[in-house]
Amino acid sequence: MMATLVNFKIDGKEYLAEEGTFILAAAKDNGVYIPSLCNFEGIKPKGSCRMCTVRVNGNLMTACTTRVFDRMEIVNMSDELEELRRGIVELMLTEGNHFCPSCEKSGFCELQALAYRYRISSPRFPYLSPDRPVESKNPKIMKDQNRCILCKRCIRAIKDENGKSLFAFKNRGYQVVISIDTELAGGISDELAQKAMDICPVGAILKKRNGFKVPIGERPFDKVEIGSEVGTMS
Repeated sequence: MMATLVNFKIDGKEYLAEEGTFILAAAKDNGVYIPSLCNFEGIKPKGSCRMCTVRVNGNLMTACTTRVFDRMEIVNMSDELEELRRGIVELMLTEGNHFCPSCEKSGFCELQALAYRYRISSPRFPYLSPDRPVESKNPKIMKDQNRCILCKRCIRAIKDENGKSLFAFKNRGYQVVISIDTELAGGISDELAQKAMDICPVGAILKKRNGFKVPIGERPFDKVEIGSEVGTMS
């Protein structure tokens, strides 16, 4: 059965995509970059971070959870949306404890890369400086709650052979953190531990005994701006 192609617009330019494709993926396929932190190819989208918010026929929608339809008109680049995205990055930076120079994920970190993209040197919001522990009992991985942005990538993607998540939410409200299930993750393989580290957009999940294999200066976002592998913003 042949796929149905639909016409849609992003910032006034016409594009084609398969009907039902999520906007974020359709934009990427057409060389248009829409920023996101919680989305990851191959896992069900959640719309947790709101970075990919666009206007669809005048309404604010998350591009990772909204599917394209014929004659859809999308606004991706506007002062309003760019200010919204900049504010989200600033809030994430001030809500946790992010000290980039000492972080293993510096140069790999998507939050850091977006901060550079939006030229954020000093967030407008006060730092909360929360007192959060580092969870390091697992033999293969450690979880630094200070850097976590609650994107849920690890919950959605890192599962055992029975499909059970090795990570889960713990606590409620402003005290919520993502915790490692000690029983399920007790025998985690090296491959799954590496996958958990790689899928985390920040430095919240690290594989033990694996530090600084790629020198600073040679890391992906040391060389190119985030999103440049996709294309332009519009």
